[in-house]
Amino acid sequence: MEFSVFRGSRFMNQDRQGDIFGLLGAVLGGLFPVVTVLSLNYLSALASLAWSTLFSTVCLGIICGVRKKWKEVKILSALRDIIWVAFILSILYYALYFSGLHSTSAGNASIIALTEVFSSFLFFHVWYKDYIPKEHILGSILMLVAAMVVLYPNLTEFKIGDILILIASFIVPVGNYFQQKARKKVSSEIILFIRNLIATPFLFAIVYIFKQDPTLSDLKQSIPFVLINGFIFLGCAKILWIESIHRISVTKANALSCINPIITLIFAWIMLNDIPTIWQMLSLIPIALGLIILGINKKPVRNDI
Repeated sequence: MEFSVFRGSRFMNQDRQGDIFGLLGAVLGGLFPVVTVLSLNYLSALASLAWSTLFSTVCLGIICGVRKKWKEVKILSALRDIIWVAFILSILYYALYFSGLHSTSAGNASIIALTEVFSSFLFFHVWYKDYIPKEHILGSILMLVAAMVVLYPNLTEFKIGDILILIASFIVPVGNYFQQKARKKVSSEIILFIRNLIATPFLFAIVYIFKQDPTLSDLKQSIPFVLINGFIFLGCAKILWIESIHRISVTKANALSCINPIITLIFAWIMLNDIPTIWQMLSLIPIALGLIILGINKKPVRNDI
C-alpha cells in the first residue's frame, strides 16, 4: 500500500518507515508457520498453499480496485519482473516451505528461515556489490549461527523438512531482487496481485497432478486458516515487506525479521502445545546479539538496486 499516513511527516524518514514496516511484517510473519500447521490438520501442504494463494488473490484484487491501481498493469517492464517474482517466491519458495512444514516444527521452520539474512548478504552484497556496514555482516553471521544451532541435533537424524526450508531461504534473495525492481515502477498491491494470479493455477495444477485434492468436508474445516493465511500472511504481511525493502536494504529488512522465531515459538507453545526445545531456546541468544549489533550502525544503507 502507499501508506500515505506517513507521507510528508517531519518525524518519519524513509529509513524509519522501512524499519517500522519490516517489524510489523515480521510480527505477522511469526504467526504464519503456526496457522499453516493448523491448516495441515485438514489439507495437504500444497492444497493449503493453493487455497491460501487463491483467497489472497481475491483480497488483493479488491484492494487494487478500491485504490484504482489497475492502470499499472499496462507497465510491461514491471510485468516481466513480476513474472520472475511469481515463479521464484509464489511457486518455488512456498512449495518448498509448505512441504517442509510437514516434517518439522513451526518453531524450527521460523528459525531456519533466518538463513535468508545470510543468503541475502551473499546475493546483494557479495555478488551484487551493494554496500553493507561491517556491523551488518556480523549480524548476518549470527543469524546463520542461530539456524545452525537448530539444525545441529538433526545432523545424526536427517529431517527432510529442515533441509527443504533451508533451500527455500537461499532462493528468496533472487525473488526479492526482482521484487525491488518492480516496486520502483508499480505499487506493492499490483505486484502481489499479479504474482498470486500467475501462481494460483500452477499451484492447483500441482495439487491435481499429485492427487492431493481435499474433500469438501476437509476444505470447510480449513477455511478459517486458509482465509487468515491468504489475507493476513500472503496479503497484508507481504505488502508490508515490499514497502520495507523499497525503503531499506533487503539484508536490513531480513535482520529485523529475526523477531519471527520469538513470535512463532510463543504462539506455537500457546496454540499447538509445542514446547520449545533447549536448542530452540539457545538459538535465541545469537538472534538477540545479532539484533543488537545490527542496531548499532545508524548510518543509512544504500539501496541502489
